[in-house]
Amino acid sequence: MAKTSESPPVLQPLVVSRVFPAPRELVFQAWSSAEHLRRWFCPAGYSVPEALVEFRVGGAFDICMRSPEGLDHWTRGRYTEIVPHTRLAIDMHAVAELDRPLFRAYTIVSLADEPGGTRLEVTQSYTILDPAAAPMIQGAPQGWSQTLDRLGHEVARIQKSLPASRSVVHATFCIERAYPASTAQVFKALTDPAAKAKWFAGGNGYTLLARQMDVRPGGREHVKGRWESGVVTTFDAVYHDVVPDERIVYSYEMHLDDRKISVSLATFELKPAGTGTHLVMTEQGAFLDGYDDAGSRERGSNFLLDALGDSLK
Repeated sequence: MAKTSESPPVLQPLVVSRVFPAPRELVFQAWSSAEHLRRWFCPAGYSVPEALVEFRVGGAFDICMRSPEGLDHWTRGRYTEIVPHTRLAIDMHAVAELDRPLFRAYTIVSLADEPGGTRLEVTQSYTILDPAAAPMIQGAPQGWSQTLDRLGHEVARIQKSLPASRSVVHATFCIERAYPASTAQVFKALTDPAAKAKWFAGGNGYTLLARQMDVRPGGREHVKGRWESGVVTTFDAVYHDVVPDERIVYSYEMHLDDRKISVSLATFELKPAGTGTHLVMTEQGAFLDGYDDAGSRERGSNFLLDALGDSLK
């Protein structure tokens, strides 16, 4: 009886994600050239001595990862989709000597704005082409965790290398929310340290380092935290006008590490709406010295006001 050929096994996709305290454009840039990828596209202890990257649909994505023992592991791939600052798809194949295929790893990279920066999600779908390659795939979660650590360092390096040209870009936005809570309850969520800590915080991968809050005219607020990439963000505010249950006006600075990226004036207005509260937030921002906000402050504020609403339930 003739033997029937078996299809290569297809494994469950691997999904990993990380939040980087940087604009999407910078995180996307780290995937766009051999210069960047040589610095980060490998696990801890490995290096990338060779890379051929043609950043276009159909272009090459060929990476050599060298192990601590000096063994070279090649990935041969092609970019199959490029949506600037939002999405990449790369058809990767891990190969052995003479480009003998070991497994296929179809890789989708998605980027989205997140409070404090950019959420990157990597989805890899595997097809084993050589049974001996199975242990390599089993180690993929740890390998990707270490690789994204290195990506964080590269993104931080790109940020620090940006030209120090002096510039100011202004932006204004207004956000409205209706909350099923009294103005007193909403005012407390905005001004009480314990209540505000429930919603005014970073997302996954964020570690709080310091928090102080004193809401009164002349009072200050300070929130500092570190992201998984190692970058530290700092929020420093001064309150100028506080009318209980009605209005809060404050100004604040934002820093990435030691770099001041913005100065803003923000106002919260609270008005009764039936048994609930109509909140209006207005912010006028000055973004400094080449920092490209690209609307992320407004998106982040929307996220935080949704979290405020959840904290009132």
